[in-house]
Amino acid sequence: MTKKYKYRKRFMYRGKMYCVYADTQMELGRKYADRLRALEEGTEIKGGSTLIKVWAVKCIEAYKIGQKENTRKNYMRRVKHCILEEIGNMTVADVTPMQLQLVLNLQQGKSKTQINEVYQALRFIFKHAVENHLRADDPTLYLQKPAGTHHGRRALTATERKAALDVAQTDRRYYFYLLMLLCGCRPSEAAECQGRDLSVDRGCCMLHIRGTKTEKSDRYVPVPDFFAALIKKTGPFEYIACTRDGGKIKNHDRLWHSFKRQLNIYLGCKMYRNQLIPPYPLAPDLVPYCFRHEYCSDLARKGIDIRTAQKLMGHSDIKMTANIYTHVDRDDILEAGKILNGSHPTVATQP
Repeated sequence: MTKKYKYRKRFMYRGKMYCVYADTQMELGRKYADRLRALEEGTEIKGGSTLIKVWAVKCIEAYKIGQKENTRKNYMRRVKHCILEEIGNMTVADVTPMQLQLVLNLQQGKSKTQINEVYQALRFIFKHAVENHLRADDPTLYLQKPAGTHHGRRALTATERKAALDVAQTDRRYYFYLLMLLCGCRPSEAAECQGRDLSVDRGCCMLHIRGTKTEKSDRYVPVPDFFAALIKKTGPFEYIACTRDGGKIKNHDRLWHSFKRQLNIYLGCKMYRNQLIPPYPLAPDLVPYCFRHEYCSDLARKGIDIRTAQKLMGHSDIKMTANIYTHVDRDDILEAGKILNGSHPTVATQP
């Protein structure tokens, strides 16, 4: 049975009628003020006057219930940076398809993966807005994805590998890339590795990678002896790769810019007034993920079984591992040529 209140106040806001009810005049005044403030700030999820920044957060909380904590953080970061910073203060009802297309167009030139994530987030937010009667139509139905780039992931050349190993040992921050190259960490995993994650099993130093991307991401991998010697004294709650004040590495782009600069200097890039002078010796297609790719390629070169490699990489699907295992680069082709020509030491020569 619906409760009957003694007092009622009706008021108009943006052409719509609203009512508040209470048992006392004081309570009625408070409810009226609260309701009006909620409507003005867009914090009331009722009608198209709701602000997009409020609806997006509520929508994600309600419908993205299967996301892991780390996935949720990354998703929210993308939504806030790429969508809410642009249109967050607009109302759900007022935004137009053209405005959403302009938001998506800002991603032009970014990676195809990022463009697709922003596109899917826009579709998600406004599809559920229509379902919840916050607007009559879906303004994302005919959005067009702008042109994006594809950053290929490849193994390192011998020169790049030597440079990376040498330069990475000169700065504790750069251990980030040794964790990727020698232990197969993803960037987010490398940032989280601490001294407590190191252990010794039958004489072999092991690293516990507390991955969260998939259920297979949490894994143990062996640490090469020379790297183990570098990091064995890391305190239990110290980060293996850390900032100069011992903190967690958060700005991966800034770190990569610094590391690339040092690699170019190591490879002989000329400088003037502390600025690098083109051409740069380092290949422009080298990206951080190449170090993880190199780790998997190393496993293939050394004959590690593909199922073992899958576990070491933390892949949920063995097809992902196989894509790297079947990758053939120019060095592999030249090595095959030596074998076919009988010049490889494993090929017996005829008497």
